[in-house]
Amino acid sequence: MVFSLPKRLFSCSSLLRNRAIIYTSNGPVTQALSIITYQPLPPPPPNTINIKFILAPINPADLNTIEGVYPSKPSLSSNLSSSGKGSKDEPVFVAGNEGLAEVVDVGEGVSGLEKGTWVVMDKPQVGTWATSRNVGVKDVIRLPFGKLNGLSEAHGATMTVNPTTAYNMLDSFIQLSEGDWIIQNGANSAVGKLVIQIAKIRGLKTINFVRSRDNLSELVKELEKLGATKVLTYDDLYDKSIRGKVKEWTGGKDIRLALNCVGGEPAAAIAKLLGSNAHLVSYGAMSKKPLSLPTSLFIFKNLTSHGFWQTRWSKENSRHKKAALIGTLAEWMTQGKLKAPDHENLTIFRHDSDEEATQKVRETLRRVAEGKVGKKVLFKLEDVNA
Repeated sequence: MVFSLPKRLFSCSSLLRNRAIIYTSNGPVTQALSIITYQPLPPPPPNTINIKFILAPINPADLNTIEGVYPSKPSLSSNLSSSGKGSKDEPVFVAGNEGLAEVVDVGEGVSGLEKGTWVVMDKPQVGTWATSRNVGVKDVIRLPFGKLNGLSEAHGATMTVNPTTAYNMLDSFIQLSEGDWIIQNGANSAVGKLVIQIAKIRGLKTINFVRSRDNLSELVKELEKLGATKVLTYDDLYDKSIRGKVKEWTGGKDIRLALNCVGGEPAAAIAKLLGSNAHLVSYGAMSKKPLSLPTSLFIFKNLTSHGFWQTRWSKENSRHKKAALIGTLAEWMTQGKLKAPDHENLTIFRHDSDEEATQKVRETLRRVAEGKVGKKVLFKLEDVNA
């Protein structure tokens, strides 16, 4: 007698072992992280899907999370292996918050997602630095566009953190109309460049401040090509003539929105250029210095100061609203209105041993942490033959 097994047991995901970049306790990225190989994924339980990650970026917050100094915390994973690391006896944290994945299998009760669909993460700290994971259907958002529509893998992998932050800061605090001006520091950061591009799409004008550097003219040209109206250095910001120049550029129109990712004096200096009833939105503190603003700005100009964290926005808003935002951003990307970040891929090959792969990951993250990588690094982990 010949017995046959259900066809779904022969899915690609069940024939290949997986890999993940994991840690068991917080610490320096060059010590805490390692790579493990774990068992093939079984068919997904009801209301879940099996996904295969295509690319997953390294963001500064990922390093902070591993170090234990970031407020968003991952959950332990205990279903990767039946024994050893990743098992119930030795649960682990899988690193990575953002990434692009493809659906490879769907569980009973799942609708609107099918094999081959591209998805991005809706739940924070899913653990995207892996080959494949099983996740809840509500942990992901379906992308309305894919490669055939002109959406690149790099676009999809980096969609849910920086582009959404830029969009929401321009949209959430004050109603801006075409022709209005905004001002920002850290304009050459990933978010800063996206602010410039989204502002251009909306017909907004931008005054952008960056650090002085040897290749300043090249950076100015790059930002202007993205749509920046004015690009200046912090030396210009502290010059006494800046107020008159800004008034001339804007035609005397009040600037009502400033975006700050630096903190310290650069934040206070751009706040002083704002008009009445304006909003200062802080989403970072690269200088690691506190925000110190003149009391007069609050008394006489009615300044409002906010903090913005995309993770909080995501928790407070509906899946429908988040999916609509992702759809808007994806459409702009396919139209060429939003560039993918300058990036390089780090591939963990299937022939790399776990030890070799661990050293490769640690060395890359060391360079990222020390600021020696000028591009966004995207992980691509290959699965391993069973």
